[in-house]
Amino acid sequence: MLPKLFLERMKKLLGEEYPAFLEAFSMENRRGLRVNTIKADAASFLEGGYFPLERVPWTKDGFYVEGADKPGKSPLHAAGVYYMQEPSAMAPAVFLEAHSGDRVLDLCAAPGGKTTQLAAAMQGEGILVSNEIHPARAQILSENVERMGLRNVIVTNETPERLAAVFTGYFDKILVDAPCSGEGMFRKSEEAYGEWSVENIALCAKRQGGILDCAAKMLRAGGRMVYSTCTFAPEEDEGTVSRFLERHPDFSIEPVQQGEGFWCGQGKWVENPADGVENTVRLMPHRIKGEGHYFAVLHRAGECVLAKGRNGTEKGLPAQEYGLFSAFREQYLSGGAARGIYLRYGEQLYLGMEGMPALKGIRVLRPGLHLGTFKKNRFEPSHALALALKPETVKQKVNLTFAEAERYIEGQTISVNTQAKGWCLVCVAGYSLGWGKITGTVMKNHYPKGLRITFRSEL
Repeated sequence: MLPKLFLERMKKLLGEEYPAFLEAFSMENRRGLRVNTIKADAASFLEGGYFPLERVPWTKDGFYVEGADKPGKSPLHAAGVYYMQEPSAMAPAVFLEAHSGDRVLDLCAAPGGKTTQLAAAMQGEGILVSNEIHPARAQILSENVERMGLRNVIVTNETPERLAAVFTGYFDKILVDAPCSGEGMFRKSEEAYGEWSVENIALCAKRQGGILDCAAKMLRAGGRMVYSTCTFAPEEDEGTVSRFLERHPDFSIEPVQQGEGFWCGQGKWVENPADGVENTVRLMPHRIKGEGHYFAVLHRAGECVLAKGRNGTEKGLPAQEYGLFSAFREQYLSGGAARGIYLRYGEQLYLGMEGMPALKGIRVLRPGLHLGTFKKNRFEPSHALALALKPETVKQKVNLTFAEAERYIEGQTISVNTQAKGWCLVCVAGYSLGWGKITGTVMKNHYPKGLRITFRSEL
């Protein structure tokens, strides 16, 4: 079923490794799960014994999922405790080395696996702009950012060119997980090899060059950029990187400490390979437990000078304009006001980051944490706020069993035995899951209708 021209090319490139490479396609692909360290640490998650897991060697928070369990259909997944992510896809974000306080851009971000991984590394501090050019995919990205309870993420739906005009020299670190021919996903997706062609490889390589050129404009001097694909095609991997470095002599390849099963970049597979291309990384399915991936770490020369962004910084609302939320916070939340600035879009209230860039003229799906909606003389909290809260930061909460949590996610009304009234945080296994509103012995279900699913007997 694999494309004939693809097989002929890989046989020529791999030589004596080709039989092992081909055999890998007859093996079942490995599922991956990455613990969301905004909500849980990997050690405590493992202690819960929810699923049989084996650690992914290139990231401390990633695991292979063993057995027939379905972690994607669990209340813990709905609570954003983990993200289902292909194991090889966990590597590029690790090597970007995002830290608290950084300004980071994930330029081609949907569906959000790498964005949520970067946000976890930043632990809620700094600014992460997560962009996706396709509107429907950008919406999925925004939903995953919400599910993981992330506060410091701005989700945009823009072209790289428009972003580059606004954010020239703005970011410390940029991840470019570029659209590609998808050869590395052939084992996982019949659609990927059904759409494969030599012509598409050339189109992807050209597109990747344009995206990287835009990214280069947005990276400050001294900054770090990771370019990644999920293809084996040398034209899109070592070739794209080599052509980029020829156009941008102020960039160079940063050596990477080789992880378990990593294979170095193959300069001999392309014309005019860049210096140091052997320091880029290939993840091959016959060498690792994962699908095909490629990444290169790029460094821009020069002393750090951070730009402000074309539009300056965002100015927050005065306190009187979000008084209804302040009243809600006083009644139901503890710990005082969160750090940040308040932003209003129509009837929607958001908590943005201090010093965040002004977003005028940019298509924005999420300018920070969605707090909720202003209604007639009251404030209704959002599902995003519930998922971003820790149980200890609310005054009223209801802890559900897994069976009760399934019924809650299905949209059913839950009976409760509590003296609490009004809004309460619904939790499962100590993690926030959504809102409920208590009247007497009944908790009205406020789990969003668009997110409700039906459970079978298994998780």
